[in-house]
Amino acid sequence: MLDNGREKLPEDILKTERFEIPKVLGHLQGNKTVISNFHQIAATLRRPVNHLLKYILKELATPANLTDKALIMGRKVPASMINDKIRQYADYFVACKECKKFDTKMEKEGDITFIKCSVCGAKHTINSRM
Repeated sequence: MLDNGREKLPEDILKTERFEIPKVLGHLQGNKTVISNFHQIAATLRRPVNHLLKYILKELATPANLTDKALIMGRKVPASMINDKIRQYADYFVACKECKKFDTKMEKEGDITFIKCSVCGAKHTINSRM
């Protein structure tokens, strides 16, 4: 009976992950891509906007302008590709290597940058791939 009841529940109720990266919101403007929620995505990841921006621009090989309200990329980029790159960023620079939780902060000690997990207390160095 319990299995029968679980099958009737909506899928989103059974999700165990509480952290969710917002999807890119934007539009095409001529040959440019405008992302209107870039600052919100960086705030959700709890990372500096410039750090996320540098990673995205390097991975997508495109120039961009960051304004107070939006990120304007110099070419047409599909939202799915941008979302994939943000997910890769989150997996490498945000997720804890031990417990896989996203409750981390970046700390810099001298020339070395660490990711410190607030959940399990693990501390890992990150290679600056940028």
